[in-house]
Amino acid sequence: MRLIDTHAHLYLPDFDADRSDLIASAVAKGIDTMLLPNIDKDSIGPLKLVCEQYHESCKPMMGLHPTSVKEDFEAQLQSVKDELAKGMYIAVGEIGIDLYWSRDFEEQQIIAFREQLRLASQYRIPVAIHTREAFPLILDLVEKEKTDDLRGVFHCFTGTSEDAYRIIQLGFYMGIGGVITYKKSNLPQVVSQISADHLLLETDAPFLPPVPFRGKRNESAYLIYIAQKLAEVMQTDMESIAHITTQNAIRLFNC
Repeated sequence: MRLIDTHAHLYLPDFDADRSDLIASAVAKGIDTMLLPNIDKDSIGPLKLVCEQYHESCKPMMGLHPTSVKEDFEAQLQSVKDELAKGMYIAVGEIGIDLYWSRDFEEQQIIAFREQLRLASQYRIPVAIHTREAFPLILDLVEKEKTDDLRGVFHCFTGTSEDAYRIIQLGFYMGIGGVITYKKSNLPQVVSQISADHLLLETDAPFLPPVPFRGKRNESAYLIYIAQKLAEVMQTDMESIAHITTQNAIRLFNC
C-alpha cells in the first residue's frame, strides 16, 4: 500500500536532529514520496539541500508563502522566479492568501498570488495553495487566472461544501490533513459529501499533527492516521483511500 505526503516542510530546523530516521520511518510505512513546499527566500537553501540528500523520497516545490509577503515581496518573488527558471521543481508552492494574522499586506498578497499562478501556467506545473480566512476571495482570484494549464491543490482544505464545489468546478484537488481527526472539526461532514477522486493526503509536518499526536511535532509517517480517518469518514477501506489519493497525487504532480 503506497501513500504520498503531498505537503511537508521536512527541511525546517524541527527535523534537524532526526531527519534521516523520520524519513526512513515514513518510507517503511509505505509513504515513499514526500513533497516539500518552499516558504520564502531564506528557506530555499535548506529545501534544496534536503531534496538533494533524499532525492528518492523528497521532491521540491518553489513559491512564496503568503505570510512571508512583506515590504520586500518583489525581491522575494524574484528569487522564486530565478529558481523556477532552473526547471527542477514539481510545483509552485506554497502560495496563497492568509488574512488570519493580519490584513496589512493583503494587496501585496493578492499581487504575489496572482503572479505565481501565472508562473505555474507558464511552466505548466501545478500549484499548492494556502488559504486561511481567505474564502471566497481566493477562489475568485483563481477563477480569474484560470487557464488550461493551471491546476493544483487547495492545501489543508477546511472550507465549506460550497467552497469544495467551486474547487471541483475548477478542476483542483483538496488536500486533507490532520484537521480531519480533530473532534470539533467540520471537515468530516464536508468531506463525506465529496468523491475521493478530488482529494489528496498531506501532513503539513511539523504542523497540524493528527490525533493522537496533537501538541507534538507532526511527521510524514503520521499520514497513516489521516488516511485511516478519511477511510472512516468516506465509509470505505484504507486500501481504497490509499490507491485513489496516490493516483491523484501522481496525476497532479507527476511524482
